[in-house]
Amino acid sequence: MKKIVVSNKVHYLGTNDRKKSLFENNWPLPNGVSYNSYLIADQKCALIDTLEFGSKDDYLEEIENILEGRDLDYLVVNHMEPDHSSMIGWIIRKYPNVKIVANLKAFKMLDAFYGIPEESIFEVKDGDELNLGYHNLKFVLTPWVHWPETMMTYDTTDQVLFSCDAFGSFGTLDGGIFDDEINFSFYEDEMRRYYSNIVGKYSHMVQKAFAKLSGISIKMICPSHGPVWRTNPSKALELYDKWSRHDSDKGVVIVFASMYGNTEKMADYVARLIAEQGVKNIRVYDVSKTHVSFILNDIWKYKSVILGSSAYNAGMHPMMQHLCNELEVLNPKNKNYALFGSYSWSGGGLKSLVAFAEKMEWNQTAPPVELIGSPSEPKMEGFARIAKTII
Repeated sequence: MKKIVVSNKVHYLGTNDRKKSLFENNWPLPNGVSYNSYLIADQKCALIDTLEFGSKDDYLEEIENILEGRDLDYLVVNHMEPDHSSMIGWIIRKYPNVKIVANLKAFKMLDAFYGIPEESIFEVKDGDELNLGYHNLKFVLTPWVHWPETMMTYDTTDQVLFSCDAFGSFGTLDGGIFDDEINFSFYEDEMRRYYSNIVGKYSHMVQKAFAKLSGISIKMICPSHGPVWRTNPSKALELYDKWSRHDSDKGVVIVFASMYGNTEKMADYVARLIAEQGVKNIRVYDVSKTHVSFILNDIWKYKSVILGSSAYNAGMHPMMQHLCNELEVLNPKNKNYALFGSYSWSGGGLKSLVAFAEKMEWNQTAPPVELIGSPSEPKMEGFARIAKTII
């Protein structure tokens, strides 16, 4: 493979995974995902994170080629999730003298997963530094972005931030590795979907991480997934700051669960009324057809949410229940919302949605609409108020 230099003596070692269908066996990967690792070949040599086991069969060979006979001195473990750490055992076998650089919480996991020998441990605390010669690494502990042991590594010399999962994205790197080599409009949705589904629950901790990084000059961001930001890292910082502050764009996401089409007609009816109010960003989803990760992405993006469900076993539809469970876990904030439902012989769908919404501390803009049987204009007159107030 062609050597890819990120900065002075810093090499990109990444790969694309186009085979895996579900990230964390949960989130769809229609565009695949990249795994990024970085090797600093300085007076002392350091590998920043590894790759997912089996994703790159010549990974160890590439490391050996860059080192040109030298030993690997350090392996920096920013995050213990296996898509970044599952090659650690192979690295230790290949380079038995390597020191594993991580914080205390990571070492507890390292021992549980890989049985790291005590003589290999190189523990760092928040703000500690490690000099490699030309490069000088400073370690910034960023717990719960998005695991408790997560940290970032900052090269004070070239002002490069190795951020692991932070500022990452779904989507493979199809030739272009760096932000100035790609059309970012393709990646922005996948970057937000990654954030909303993987990191979003810990947005308050992202803001704490921003506070720690304030005042630090960042000329480049090297995440563990997605593009490397060498030209415009401020764009990645700006997006993460926006998303972690729950700052949304003007628009409405309408999600419905319908068994025989009546609730779907209600969704289309209110969508039309909202469009007549001049709103252009309207997204309508059948929760039984679209994976929740894409719906959550748009809910994170837009300010207003309308949820509707048919009754099902005296409650809401199971697929709407799944979406509501995910929303309760991820907890997007500062949303306007409205609800609707339909039933045939006994209610429950709307009642369950109301109980869910009460937990979310969102802003209800209008009373809910519920009808029995087939929709008709008189039965749906309450949607006029929703359409006028939801934005």
